[in-house]
Formats: sequence, C-alpha cells, structure tokens
Amino acid sequence: MQEKLLEIANEAERAIERADTVEAVEELRIRYLGKKGVLTQLLRGMGALPAAERPLVGKLANEVKVRLESLLADRASTLKKHAKARKLAAERIDVTLPGLRPFLGSLHPLTVVRTEIEEIFLGLGFQIVEGPEVELDYYNFEALNFPKDHPARDMQDTFFVSDEVLLRTHTSPVQVRTFEKTAPAVPVKIIAPGKVYREDDDATHSPMFHQVEGFAVDTHITLADLKGVLNSFVREMYGEKTRMRFRPSFFPFTEPSAEVDISCVICGGRGCRVCAHTGWLEILGAGMIHPRVLEVSGYDSEKVSGFAFGMGIERIAMLKYGVDNIRLFFDNDIRFLAQF
Repeated sequence: MQEKLLEIANEAERAIERADTVEAVEELRIRYLGKKGVLTQLLRGMGALPAAERPLVGKLANEVKVRLESLLADRASTLKKHAKARKLAAERIDVTLPGLRPFLGSLHPLTVVRTEIEEIFLGLGFQIVEGPEVELDYYNFEALNFPKDHPARDMQDTFFVSDEVLLRTHTSPVQVRTFEKTAPAVPVKIIAPGKVYREDDDATHSPMFHQVEGFAVDTHITLADLKGVLNSFVREMYGEKTRMRFRPSFFPFTEPSAEVDISCVICGGRGCRVCAHTGWLEILGAGMIHPRVLEVSGYDSEKVSGFAFGMGIERIAMLKYGVDNIRLFFDNDIRFLAQF
C-alpha cells in the first residue's frame, strides 16, 4: 500500500509539472483527489490492511494528499499569473500610435434651425416667450377670434382633452397671454417658439411639430413693418438673393392676412419639380392683428396696431436643407442626423 501511494504521488507530481492551463490543473485535481479519484479509491481499501499498518499508511496518505493539494494550488496560481501577464502584454497601449478620435454628437437639425430663427429675431429687437402646450380653448381659439362652432376651427385638426382643454394647435395663444400681461403698454415685440399638435400625418405633416409665432404691437405699425421684418428674416435665413412675396389669405386673428412665399431655394426661382415649376415656395402665414384680438386682450385698437406671423420650424428646415419628408426629423437615424 505504501509503495502504491508513493507511485501515485510521483506520477501526480510529474503530471502537475506538465500541466499548461488552469483547466488542466483542475482535471488533475479531480483525477487524483476527487470523490472518484485514484488516491481516494486507494484509501478506501485501507480496511483490508492489518491493524498495525493502518496508522503508518494513513499518515503517509495524508502527507501525499497535502503535498498534491499544495502542488496543484501553486501550479494554478502560476498559470493564472502567466495568463494575466500575456493579456496585459497584448493590451499594452503604444503611446506613439495616433489617437482615436471619439465620436462627437451634434445638435438636432430642428434645434439648429430654431436657434438660428431665434438669433435673427433677437437681432431685430424681439424677445422670446414660451407658453403651455396643454391649453384652454379660450386662449387657443376664442381670444384669437375663433368663436364656438366657427368653421375655421376645422382647419386646426385639434386634439381635445375635454370640451375646454386641448393640445395647442399653434403657439398663437402665447400672444394673448402676453397681451394680458402687457396691455395697454407698448411697444411689444415677441417671438414664441415651441411644440404644437394637430391630427395630421403625411410626408409634409406630423401630429407633433414645432412652430414660431411672432408679433409686435405699437402705435403706427403698418403692413410695411411686417414686410420689412419678414424680408430681413428671409434674407438672413436663405441668403441675400432670396425674394419674397405676399399672397392674400384668411386667418381669423389677422386682417388683412397673407401667405408668404420665397423664391425657390432649389432652382433660384426658375421653376423645378420642388416648387411645382412656379418658382415660389410657401414658408409662413402673416397679417395685421385683428382689432378684436387687440380689444379682447386689453388694447385700444383705435390707438395701437400690430402684426403677427407664424412659421413651422420643420418647414423652414426642410427648405433650408432640401429634406423632402418631415418624418426624417423624428426617425432618429444617425446617418441622417450626422449630416448636420
């Protein structure tokens, strides 16, 4: 029995020295010291030995077991250190190599255009004011000369929360809320950017989009002031050679009202598919503030006058960048957004 133990010990020691992976060391531990291991099976036969030999064999067996456990632990530790050293060597940073430029994000194109619009009107003396997106019917319609059951309300495709609460369909309610705070003081020159909501969805419309309302109230304001302000905006946004024209239109809160067109930014006004070969593109609506809106808000329409205009930021951006589908702004496709 003692000779067999020494033979197993020598065999195991040689195998442990040759083991070249942590997994191989674990296999040797199981082979020799596991529940069904060679040493374990041998010790189970100690019962057949004479009583006088058992203490000596038991002592030797314990020494062999402790020795093998120590050798296995040392070999596993050494192999782990070697593996770690190889990994570190493979991952060592060569400081002489050129650096990797990190990916940098960018502002969303609608944010870029909104900021540009704000900067243009701030330069013209306007202030920026914002209002609630969940609005009362009074501010969204009635105070803007949309009486109950007025057919012009149908054009707004409104999301109603209740009979008197809705998601605002334009940023024009900010005009009324501002007038309530400023009337009868003048001058007032405000732009109101923000989200608006309409039940409309196609290549050029979105249920949620962004709009900028602008308005000014003072004594002796005329349509010429409105044209001058918008002409300055158009040239700043689309270039000095861009032309602008007014076409008669209707809005309940302005009188007279106009649709504002610019010469096509694609063909320069010569006519192309984008402008339906007319040479013009519509960008916004505008007009002189209706006397009723001024009166409701606390101004004397006999003493003061004003103008208002409203534009969709998506519309301005689509024309500026040549985008033909509004959904591209909301798809979050990095390939599209990275172009700006």
